[in-house]
Amino acid sequence: MARRDIRGFVDFAYLEGFAAGDEALVDEVLALFREQSGIWAPMLAPDHEGWRDAVHTLKGAARGVGAFALGDVCAACEAEGPGGLVGVRDALNEALADIAAYAHERALRSLKTPRAGG
Repeated sequence: MARRDIRGFVDFAYLEGFAAGDEALVDEVLALFREQSGIWAPMLAPDHEGWRDAVHTLKGAARGVGAFALGDVCAACEAEGPGGLVGVRDALNEALADIAAYAHERALRSLKTPRAGG
């Protein structure tokens, strides 16, 4: 995975700007989003009593990392009801795929970048 695999579901320029170019902060925020997504994903089922809370929480977190399309799908699901959960799960998967590709690209770039003093 690399930049060519990023499909535009996350606005990484937004996140990088919000983090004022602090790459460690960007990495930390994305790692936290991925970790939390593992908690929310099982709740995105119509028969789970916490699905509304999961969608609402995911909406805010998505917008915070620049996954605006996911945030919009979550907002629509809040209005529509549990029928919108399929779209939320799909959008979450797309955002996570973009995040994985972005992280992979950054890891590759760090291997190619000479370190100071080295």
